[in-house]
Amino acid sequence: MRVTEYTTFDAVGLAKSVARGDVTVAELEAAAREACEVVNGRINAVVETWPSDDEPVPGSMPLAGVPFLIKDIGVSMAGRRTELGSRLAAGHLAGADSFLMRRFRRAGLVTFGRTATPEMAYSNTTESVLYGATRNPWDTTLSAGGSSGGAGAAVAAGVVPLAHATDAAGSIRVPAAHNGLFGIKPTRGRISWGPDFDDMFNGLAEHGSLSRSVRDSAVLLDRMRGTEPGDPYTAPEPHRPYADEVTRHPGSLRIGVLTHAWGGRRTAPHVADALSHTAHLLESLGHRVEETTVDLGVDWEEFLLASARQWTANLTAQIDGLAAAFDRPIDASTLEPPVLASYHYGQHVSGSEFVTALALRNRVARSLARYFDGHDILLTPTVPDSPVPLGWHATDAETLDGLGWLRRLFDIAPFTAPFNMAGTPAMSVPLATDPATGLPIGMQFAAGYGREDLLFRLAGQLEQASPWHGRTPAVWAGSRTTG
Repeated sequence: MRVTEYTTFDAVGLAKSVARGDVTVAELEAAAREACEVVNGRINAVVETWPSDDEPVPGSMPLAGVPFLIKDIGVSMAGRRTELGSRLAAGHLAGADSFLMRRFRRAGLVTFGRTATPEMAYSNTTESVLYGATRNPWDTTLSAGGSSGGAGAAVAAGVVPLAHATDAAGSIRVPAAHNGLFGIKPTRGRISWGPDFDDMFNGLAEHGSLSRSVRDSAVLLDRMRGTEPGDPYTAPEPHRPYADEVTRHPGSLRIGVLTHAWGGRRTAPHVADALSHTAHLLESLGHRVEETTVDLGVDWEEFLLASARQWTANLTAQIDGLAAAFDRPIDASTLEPPVLASYHYGQHVSGSEFVTALALRNRVARSLARYFDGHDILLTPTVPDSPVPLGWHATDAETLDGLGWLRRLFDIAPFTAPFNMAGTPAMSVPLATDPATGLPIGMQFAAGYGREDLLFRLAGQLEQASPWHGRTPAVWAGSRTTG
């Protein structure tokens, strides 16, 4: 299969081609590797590839034979490096598959590499010292987002049709918006982090994926979901497979629209215009749409402070463990300035401050639950402005403490983090483009706890009503002129 043909398929389409005998698994993998060679020098999304050791049975699974990439954090593949984008963990080899990696294998995916992440996934741009900057395929001077920026850039550029991602404050949805992709953060407890982790960041983080089609994310989530013995959180089981929800009519939904974010962050005019067009599209589809306000149950400064305490306390414990395991110092030789500052900030978070931060997490969860008692969906921009230039995050970063660094990240993505705090599902859908630049604009849709089914129904409807599949970035493996 030629790369120009390979990039026209989504993952489900590729698996069907394998099942029909139109293409072999080996031919698909060869096309994916060629696609990677064509574009990766320009975007730096894939940090390592390896000979695949998966042997899927064609036709036995809806993703059998599909080339796949895992993020360099959160999932372990036996015998492969997991470095967390950090010099502190450089060279680390996983001794065994994590629970999620086992599920990827059972899904029939052919995992042949890993994607870039910022150090410790602790940024919403992907520009680590260890790997270098990941570039946005739409404009290589801009950020691809983070922390799943490598996954986002690889999928957007056509290396693979979907890739593993994680999200603790928007790390799936921000790259989805920046790269013109679909991405959904599931409900807390939907997917196991075991066996090496009870959870990540006290339930803030979730596994997921980035894809070019809605059905790909739905099919993969059906294979990823489910708890394992000892998991601290559980999510209600869906009534039917998510793959079936994509083609079900969502009915007439009650949708609130929030234009400007909590804390006073204003949405740029071109993003606000895209939000308005999305609201009109929803109305044309029969939904009841209204401007809304959303009470988080806490002041934004309280939210920031509690987030900083919860994040940095977790980060500090993780860094201490890595330094002990690899016998490496915790200093500027192993950690970048924002992560090192956040580590020191976390060292001074008291036990009572940490417990108070967890209590605030529950206040936000209950406040948003009350909101979804009166609305089916909340619509916001995924991010309030276009992607920032590469290097923007690093400006004066050495002067920031842990709270200051988090404030910088939340200023970039103020709409996403509350749904991690609440544990509720949210998705970014690539429904618009900036007419001045051609850059994609993502719209975020959030729903109540356990309601990924509702989000997939709406996403499927929007994909049919306002398709995005014809849009490809400047760096695109399917273009004969790319490279």
